[in-house]
Amino acid sequence: MEYLLMIYSEENSWNKMTDSERQQGVAAYHAYTESLKKSGALVGANRLQHSNTATTVRLVDGKPQVLDGPFSDSKEQLAGYYLIDVPNLDAAMAWASRCPGAAHGVMEVRPVWTAPYEAPSA
Repeated sequence: MEYLLMIYSEENSWNKMTDSERQQGVAAYHAYTESLKKSGALVGANRLQHSNTATTVRLVDGKPQVLDGPFSDSKEQLAGYYLIDVPNLDAAMAWASRCPGAAHGVMEVRPVWTAPYEAPSA
C-alpha cells in the first residue's frame, strides 16, 4: 500500500544551522533516501521550495480566487515528502520515524487512496 510521508518543519531552521550542521543534514537525507531505494519502498520524493513561493487557489462563487502564500499560516510548513509503497501502516510509521525530518520537525503519515474512482451516474 502506498503512503505519503510529509515532512513539516520550521522553514527558517535551515538558516539557523551552521555549515557543518547543514552538511550533516543533507548527508542524513541522502542516506535515508538510499535506504528507501535499496528496500524497494521508494516511489517518489521531493523537497519543496519555501512557502513564500506558494500560491493558494480556491473557487468563490465559481470563480478562482488566487492568494499568495501557503494554505496554512503556521510556523511549521510542508517542506517535502516521500511517497513509499510498504505492506502496512506500521511499516510506513517505521520509515517515518527513521526520516531525518522526524528529528527536527513533524512527520505526517497518510495512506494514498487506491480505490477506483466511481463517476457519478447520469
